[in-house]
Amino acid sequence: MIKKQKHNKNMTDITNKETAEQLRRYIESIEANEAEKKELTERMAEIYAEAKAVGFDVATIKQIIKIRKIDKEKLLEAEYLLETYLEALGGK
Repeated sequence: MIKKQKHNKNMTDITNKETAEQLRRYIESIEANEAEKKELTERMAEIYAEAKAVGFDVATIKQIIKIRKIDKEKLLEAEYLLETYLEALGGK
């Protein structure tokens, strides 16, 4: 449901052909990117399924990808904190 917005200067500007064309380009660009994102998501799901089919653990693969995205210093700090907390709890 589209909410009715209060009339303001920006709404008046939309009637301007140039502004309307600019808005149309933004919307079409976003729609194109959404379609690409969907295709990439589908391809990633296929890759995970392939990896699982040959015996790899998908959860572990996802964890590795997550770790590889983290800055090395931040990763070392997180690992240190994890070890410290586990030791404090008598877990290590």
